[in-house]
Amino acid sequence: MTSKQRVLTGITTTGTPHLGNYVGAIKPAIAASRDPDTESFYFLADYHALVKCEDPERVQRSTLEIAATWLALGLDTERSVFYRQSDVPEIPELTWLLTCVTAKGLMNRAHAYKAAVDENREAGEDPDFGVPMGLFCYPILMAADILMFNAHRVPVGKDQVQHLEMARDIAQRFNHRYGEHFVLPEAEVDEHVATLPGTDGRKMSKSYDNTIALWLPEKKLRKAIMKIKTNSQEPGEPKDPDSASVYSVYAAFATPDQRERMRQAFADGIAWGEVKQQLFELINRELEAPRERYEALINDPAKVERELARGAERARELSRPFIEQLRDAVGIRRLG
Repeated sequence: MTSKQRVLTGITTTGTPHLGNYVGAIKPAIAASRDPDTESFYFLADYHALVKCEDPERVQRSTLEIAATWLALGLDTERSVFYRQSDVPEIPELTWLLTCVTAKGLMNRAHAYKAAVDENREAGEDPDFGVPMGLFCYPILMAADILMFNAHRVPVGKDQVQHLEMARDIAQRFNHRYGEHFVLPEAEVDEHVATLPGTDGRKMSKSYDNTIALWLPEKKLRKAIMKIKTNSQEPGEPKDPDSASVYSVYAAFATPDQRERMRQAFADGIAWGEVKQQLFELINRELEAPRERYEALINDPAKVERELARGAERARELSRPFIEQLRDAVGIRRLG
């Protein structure tokens, strides 16, 4: 077992990365991956994507876009293990081993499943109408992702904490039955992680259709930023930065000094158009060089594929011997 702390992060391949993903998850994760006391595992959760997305082209395109995004933004694949979930066949095998020790009652309590059942009841349908087993067993696959590499810490949003608790429960059951094989993972919830407002002021989210795509070309990026909702205060009127979404987005990209100067500009009655122009310049400066790298990678999928294949090989150096150990523990062994 490694003496370093292992941290594992999964990224579902169902969409195009937006500024909220960048500020809330990608940027802090890449910074954390440079910690010499940590072993970082980042994976593209393409099996998980199948629960939410039935469009094969979208899953493939999203895999390329998300992998290219992490590489363009400076993920060091020498220091961290960057792989595609489906390239590690030991993960679905472990999912089955864990399924055999998981109580159905535990899965019945999963938030996503309960929400689907409640919706069906309200609509007067059978409670399980339209619920695929992928949705029902999703937490077991997530547990296998984490336990396969005995991750100590898993950064998650508050909505995923329950899944981490389930992974711990499943690991404990397996350990109790077959001996100590799994580390019990801890959820790492960053209360200070930036939640970016979208163009309409609500949380930036694909489900609200209010996102600003991360890799928009310069002109389109400016156009999207100019659409951020503001109130009708005129130039010259003092404005409140704490109630303005455009300031929240600015603050997520700015240095403390820049924030201070912008707050003063709000007090002095800066025009909304000027705030948005400064916001555009700030974001564009930060993304200009990575955008070029991203474009090069998107146009060279074979290069991205090579990075993922190399990451999968490194991941499997750990997963292959571990699954052998687990098979032996459950009695799946060679005869004689």
